[in-house]
Amino acid sequence: MTVDLGPLTRDRLTRDVWLYQRARGHRFSSDDLVTALIAYGAAPAARRILDLGCGIGSVLLHLAWSCPDATLCGIEAQELSFALLERNVAENQLGDRVTIHHGDLREPTSVARLGTGFELVTGTPPYFPPGTSVDAMDPQRAYARIEYRGGVEAYLQTGAQVLAADGVMVLCGDARAEARVAAAADQVALVVVARCEVIPRAGEPPLFAVWTLRRTAGPRVATAMTLRDAAGQPTADAARLRAFAGL
Repeated sequence: MTVDLGPLTRDRLTRDVWLYQRARGHRFSSDDLVTALIAYGAAPAARRILDLGCGIGSVLLHLAWSCPDATLCGIEAQELSFALLERNVAENQLGDRVTIHHGDLREPTSVARLGTGFELVTGTPPYFPPGTSVDAMDPQRAYARIEYRGGVEAYLQTGAQVLAADGVMVLCGDARAEARVAAAADQVALVVVARCEVIPRAGEPPLFAVWTLRRTAGPRVATAMTLRDAAGQPTADAARLRAFAGL
């Protein structure tokens, strides 16, 4: 079946990776870039990487570029996003290292297709439970924002099933979801070992956070990134994201 994607733009993700995105649909943003940065920092030598709910491929393909010796896997349920994901993997000639699946990360049959033993698992689930945010009119944007297929709990449950014994999981979500992440991690025997909160502009509250989890406890590290200063100018943290992408 042909999917009508509407008008597209072609945008640079890293120095060598470009993504097609819908002009009026869901588009990659700073949460994807920060997730890739922290994931790489947590497991730079990972050789098997999985991105849950990988959307159009923002985190997945950034890590494919950052980890040239790794093989990667992604799963995405939303039809429009998966169509773009297929195109982005092909356009960047990464099909020999990147395997993608069209399916729901909560379904046992879909999870079974992914395999196990991943040294690094990433995920950027939607931020808002149904009914707590105005649904975007565009279905692709709505599914990226609203937890129609589950939030941090679903991602942690699946991640714990496929993570290697000494693997690391990196999860991005609403900065206010700390208690949810802690409770869900406890349910699947994962431990938060680091949290980075991301502030869009100096003086504003954190917009999102990125949690790093393992199967064994260790000293918990708390950090923060601020992307723009009080005057709205890019900060050193923003420059760090660009440098990580080779830009």
